[in-house]
Amino acid sequence: QVQLVESGGGLVQAGGSLRLSCAASGIMFRMYVMGWYRQVPGKERELVADLTDDSRPNYADSVKGRFTITRDNPKRMMYLQMNSLLPEDTAVYYCHAVNFFNAGRNFWGQGIQVTVSS
Repeated sequence: QVQLVESGGGLVQAGGSLRLSCAASGIMFRMYVMGWYRQVPGKERELVADLTDDSRPNYADSVKGRFTITRDNPKRMMYLQMNSLLPEDTAVYYCHAVNFFNAGRNFWGQGIQVTVSS
């Protein structure tokens, strides 16, 4: 059974930092592109950042220079370090995994709330 479990969300003031974690189980972790998405009510889910096993990270323009995505393959963990947070970063953040060779094998976490107060 595949599970992606997010942690580390919460409430923070603008300018502050949070670190999200995603623990993966039930997949061959190194065979997956791991990513973070976010969604606010009434809007589509959007990519925040993703990272393959051996490529450079990919970031949404809105978070470049502020967020850093990393992964620890032996621990099957992915992280999102979020600095200089803005109120517009407020959203539910989702962990996502998609298989390199079969995009049909993709999975989502349950989501975690991040709220940035002004």
